[in-house]
Amino acid sequence: MREEDLNARHKTKMQKIKAARDRMMAEKKREKKGLVIVHTGNGKGKSSSAFGMIMRCIAHGMPCGVVQFIKGTWVTGEKEFLRKHFANECKFVVSGEGFTWDTQDRERDIAAARAGWEEAKAMIKDPNMSLVVLDEINIALRYDYLPILEVVEFLVTEKPEMTHVVLTGRNAKPELIEIADLVTEMTEVKHPFREQGIVAQKGVEF
Repeated sequence: MREEDLNARHKTKMQKIKAARDRMMAEKKREKKGLVIVHTGNGKGKSSSAFGMIMRCIAHGMPCGVVQFIKGTWVTGEKEFLRKHFANECKFVVSGEGFTWDTQDRERDIAAARAGWEEAKAMIKDPNMSLVVLDEINIALRYDYLPILEVVEFLVTEKPEMTHVVLTGRNAKPELIEIADLVTEMTEVKHPFREQGIVAQKGVEF
């Protein structure tokens, strides 16, 4: 088939797709609301995606915040970057003392998670906040460091209408998935640690 014929066929196809999309968008309510967003699954990218949303908010002049559960002892690139360059635009709170297998102290883990949740509630209820990331809170919920029903009830009844909240971490509980507006499950296909024994590296994992 000649190149001009391929181009003409492509244009016709794209015109049909655009017409179908225009019809679909015309039928939508197009209403805005603050979303409850969950990033879960065994694959890499849950926190990375959430911090990408933080960058978007900063670029749009939208105040935002992060409460980081579990990863407390890690010197993460996102924490260093945001605190050093965007402390006014993004409030960054660390509540965890490290991964659960490092702390090995359930009472301390529960206390740290509770302190982080109190910070998170205050941040979410702040009328100036546009988006709040609760990084790795799903891990705290998985181990019952926080009551899932308390978190769900707060998000349903007390979150301001236009505030977005992103909750990350593996094994999101069904109760959270049920009330979320957007849920993405990261699927692991290959991982350098499992395939080659390569440990977490700066700039990739943290």
